[in-house]
Amino acid sequence: MAGPWMIYGANGYTGRLIAQEALERGHKPILAGRSRDAVEQMATALGLEWRAFGLQDEVALARAIRGIDLVVHCAGPFVHTSAPMVRACLRTKAHYVDITGEIPVFQNTFAHDEQARSSGVALLSGAGFDVVPSDCLARHVASRCPEASRLGIFIAGGERTSAGTTRSIIEFLPTGGLARRAGTLMPHPLGHGGKTVRFHDRERHVIPIPWGDLETAYRSTGIGDITTYMALPPGADVLLRLFGGSLQRALRSDRFRNAAARLAGDLARPPDAGERRTGRSHFYARAKNARGHTVEAWLEAPEAYGLTAATAVRSAERILAMQPKGALTPSMAFGADFILDIPGVRRYDELPGGGPGTTEDEEA
Repeated sequence: MAGPWMIYGANGYTGRLIAQEALERGHKPILAGRSRDAVEQMATALGLEWRAFGLQDEVALARAIRGIDLVVHCAGPFVHTSAPMVRACLRTKAHYVDITGEIPVFQNTFAHDEQARSSGVALLSGAGFDVVPSDCLARHVASRCPEASRLGIFIAGGERTSAGTTRSIIEFLPTGGLARRAGTLMPHPLGHGGKTVRFHDRERHVIPIPWGDLETAYRSTGIGDITTYMALPPGADVLLRLFGGSLQRALRSDRFRNAAARLAGDLARPPDAGERRTGRSHFYARAKNARGHTVEAWLEAPEAYGLTAATAVRSAERILAMQPKGALTPSMAFGADFILDIPGVRRYDELPGGGPGTTEDEEA
């Protein structure tokens, strides 16, 4: 590693997993966050250096990370926390990595591409479960489908989420569904376009959701029509069609949204160590060109939070070793095979017994 690096938001659920992964790989990151007591207690237990600071005062923020070569930013919801950290990293010439899945955050990160290049640093949003595996798989199928014009990305993750993840989900629900058409993000009604697809292990029901790949896969592959899907229990699309509009309108109220986020955060139960050890996540991508040629691939990976810890630390390692520049997606920075470096990840270009993942078109 080139020099000192930091995990900000280290005392959160995912930040702790990333810190532990870093230690297991022989690193000694500086732990940081807004809560002095929580960060100090954690750092003392792990034998690591620590710093406590907030994000509101950007002069103080830049001073707090000066001398740091790279920041892994884990404090969400990222729509509120990412922008000041990105600006501080650009100001101090530190590489920036986060684990967001929030589309506005990706948009802001990519908007700083030119400044990042001139500053000689990399900005990498989505270095976790969203979007490393799906971005790498999308690039893999696109590279094997000349002039691909449509891309479907299908994700089956864990059922349990941390408080931070839950609050982030509530933050973007008011925007409703989205899909990319002819290179432009377009509204898509929640709950519409559900279908059954075959992942590598079994069939699942999926519905379109506004996943981060709507931004990242567009840049990684150049494909203009992209729909991203999440596996949800049968009937979830019906509920979204019936109540999604009312929920969106309610969540546009700051007061209601903040109350919902607090309640959901209190009720959230992330996976425990046993669930992280045994859980699996699954991905499927399908690229198609105007001549009807279709390329598919499947990915099987560890549980989402454990996977995030592994990909975030390896992203930091690669950036410090390779010194890329600009606002990048994971596959742009490290290639489509980056995800295969993670223990327990397997990629398949065909299903057992043959056959496609779906015979339906990606258009929702």
